[in-house]
Amino acid sequence: MSVALRGPSELRGPLIISAVVHGIAMLALLVVRTAAPPTLPMMYEVNLVAAPAGERAVGVVREQAPEAPTPPAKAPVPVRAERSDPGKTAPIKAPTAKAPMRATPAPTPPAKAAPALRAPAAGGGAVGGTGTDVATVRTEGIQFPFPGYLQNIVRQIALNFRPRNPGALTAEVLFFIHQDGSVSGFRFVQRSGNFAFDVEAEGAVEAAQGRFGPLPSGFGDDILPVSFRFDPARLR
Repeated sequence: MSVALRGPSELRGPLIISAVVHGIAMLALLVVRTAAPPTLPMMYEVNLVAAPAGERAVGVVREQAPEAPTPPAKAPVPVRAERSDPGKTAPIKAPTAKAPMRATPAPTPPAKAAPALRAPAAGGGAVGGTGTDVATVRTEGIQFPFPGYLQNIVRQIALNFRPRNPGALTAEVLFFIHQDGSVSGFRFVQRSGNFAFDVEAEGAVEAAQGRFGPLPSGFGDDILPVSFRFDPARLR
C-alpha cells in the first residue's frame, strides 16, 4: 500500500481560501458590533400642573380699560411788566371808612353720590373642580426654548380633561406634534389601570389637538415628541 504525500504547492490554495473566509467573517463581526444605534428624537416631558380652581360666580367678563394718557404740562405764560411813567404820579386817595365785616355762613358740603353698583365678575369653574390657569409648566430632560407653547398644550388639555372619581390615578401618554400643529402617534406610556380614566385622558388629547397651533417658527425640528402625565391631584 502506497501513500501519496502532497507537496507545499498543493496545500497553499486551500490555506489561502480558508484565511480569506475567516478574514471576511471577522470583518463582518466588527462592523456589526461597531454600528451606531439609531438616533432617537428629542423627548420633552410635560407634567400637568395648574393653579387651584376658583369658585363659580355669575357675572360679566370685563376688559381692562386702557389708561388715559397724561396731558402735557402747559408752559407758563410770561407776565408783562407794566411800564410806569415817571412824569405822572398817582393821586393820593383819602382813606375811606371800612364797612363792618359780615360773617359768612360756612359752605355746605355737597352730598356724595351713591356709588353705582357694578355687576359681579364672572368666576372660574366649580368649587373643587379642575383649574385651567396653568401656574407652572415643568419639563424634564432637554429644555424646550418656547415655554409659552408648552403652556398652551397644558391649558388646552386641562380644559378637556374631566375624569370621574379619579382618586389617586395617574396616566402617562406620548404623542407627536407636527409643524402644522397636527397630532399623530398617540399611545400610552403608562396606563392608570382604570378604563374610564384612560378613555378620558385619550379623549382630552384628541379634543385639544386642534388648538395647539403650529410649532414655533424658531423650532428647528419637524416634530415635537411630548410625554404628558395626567395627575388630577395637581389640578385640585
